[in-house]
Amino acid sequence: MKQFAIIGISTFGKRVLEELVEIDCEIILIDKRSELIEMYKDSVASAFIADVINEETINKLIPVDIDAVIVDLGDNIEASILVTKYLKNKNIQNIVVKAETDQHGEILKIVGADQVVFPNREAAIRVIPMLVSSLLFNYMSIGNGLVMAEVRVPEKFIGQSLIEANIRATRGINVVAIRNEEAGDSFNFFSPEVRLQIGDILLVVGKEQNVTAFGEADLPERKKGFGNFFKSIFPQK
Repeated sequence: MKQFAIIGISTFGKRVLEELVEIDCEIILIDKRSELIEMYKDSVASAFIADVINEETINKLIPVDIDAVIVDLGDNIEASILVTKYLKNKNIQNIVVKAETDQHGEILKIVGADQVVFPNREAAIRVIPMLVSSLLFNYMSIGNGLVMAEVRVPEKFIGQSLIEANIRATRGINVVAIRNEEAGDSFNFFSPEVRLQIGDILLVVGKEQNVTAFGEADLPERKKGFGNFFKSIFPQK
């Protein structure tokens, strides 16, 4: 059974905890706030009220062979850096830390974080494209500049087959599955000959700029170019 530790129950740590308790794994929970430990202690294998600013606490409570440690100490930047360093000193193999700023993230990487998470930025990355485009929703980054999204079929493609639309060649995105709004939330696989209809939703994968451009296909020309604007606000590391 996999074993994980969560150090700090701020917003990100809480969300990770809620996801992990749904799978078969062992969870060690550490936070200095007794009321939070009391709230979650029955959902985890071990729960400790402790101040992790002390390296001895980390050495005592975190097994060296643990599968991963998730660190979310809220806006206490100094503490998260120290804890990350303590975990690295202990040779923990997978250290995931929530960062507050780009500078914070860079320091975390230097002291030993394997993965740095920017929840606020990533939430914005998912929300902003959906605000701009009426066709685009459920937008999610899957790494290396690739995204997965649900896109309502642009009007110009209605009545065409996927072969005729030639979306992969002309738009640079791959259609994974199709559903129709009136038929429910379940996606179905398709044949290339299927004709696109009003209300069809495509599950697509592609580069961020290609997916957002496809989601803007029905916008007036003056509103296009969202991808570059988006990148200027949220530069990718």
